Amino acid sequence: MIARALGAGAAIILLGAAGVWVITAPEPLPAAMIEGPPGDAQRGAAIFAAAGCAACHIAPEAEIDDAPVLSGGRAFASPFGTFHAPNISPSPQGVGDWSDAEIMDAVMRGVAPSGAHYYPALPYTAYALVEPQDMRDLIAHLRTLPPSEAESLPHELPFPFSIRRMVGIWKRLNMSEDWTLEGEISPQATRGRYIAEALAHCGECHTPRGPLGGLDRSRWLAGAENPSGDGRIPNITPAGLDWSEEDIAYYLESGFTPDFDTAGGEMALVVEEMGRLTAEDRAAVAAYLKSVPPVE
Repeated sequence: MIARALGAGAAIILLGAAGVWVITAPEPLPAAMIEGPPGDAQRGAAIFAAAGCAACHIAPEAEIDDAPVLSGGRAFASPFGTFHAPNISPSPQGVGDWSDAEIMDAVMRGVAPSGAHYYPALPYTAYALVEPQDMRDLIAHLRTLPPSEAESLPHELPFPFSIRRMVGIWKRLNMSEDWTLEGEISPQATRGRYIAEALAHCGECHTPRGPLGGLDRSRWLAGAENPSGDGRIPNITPAGLDWSEEDIAYYLESGFTPDFDTAGGEMALVVEEMGRLTAEDRAAVAAYLKSVPPVE
């Protein structure tokens, strides 16, 4: 009887482990999303700016210019440990040897060429909403940028967060292909939603998170604690941001607020990127922010 019970217990454990292995498996993009026309590097420059790639992947203290060096190295503190932005320049140390499909899997699904999960410090939950052709254009532009031989730094994460396989469970809880702002909105606000929710991933900083680090979409853009522990990221719903659409668009272009203050910290880099967009796209983001439900 004891041997039979032990055997049954072992079988249950094995079945449970097999189930966890299955539900935590990485899910690359379907082939239909990867296949398509070659990317347009010139068009990809605007996608690259809207996506804020340089703001995270330039070296510490470096400045964003027309051809930024995406050598990585910036540290991002969080309650789960410290993440280091990797080298994503077109070099062997970066992503120069990767195929377009491998880059798309990484950015839109959080899946490495090796098949491992990337941590959601890479905002692939937002980039999952990006149009595949826009991503191909972004990649084409990325390949025109200067290469860097800098080696990517390892993340500093304690156990159990160091177990990448468990990110698969996090993805099942937090990955979605639905827009947060749904319902009837203007064509201008619809364009702004695409930029703000997908490309610029505004919610990643401005939305509070739950205990496991997933976004609390019921309080979308309502402000959040700074992951570094330094201050608070502001509420940019209409309940917390009473600027006009013109004020918002001008801030995204220049960094100047209606109160004659200027953008600082991480937001200064975001404004540098947003300032490279067209006036129409900045106005669209402003229209979107005015369409978001107010959250006190």
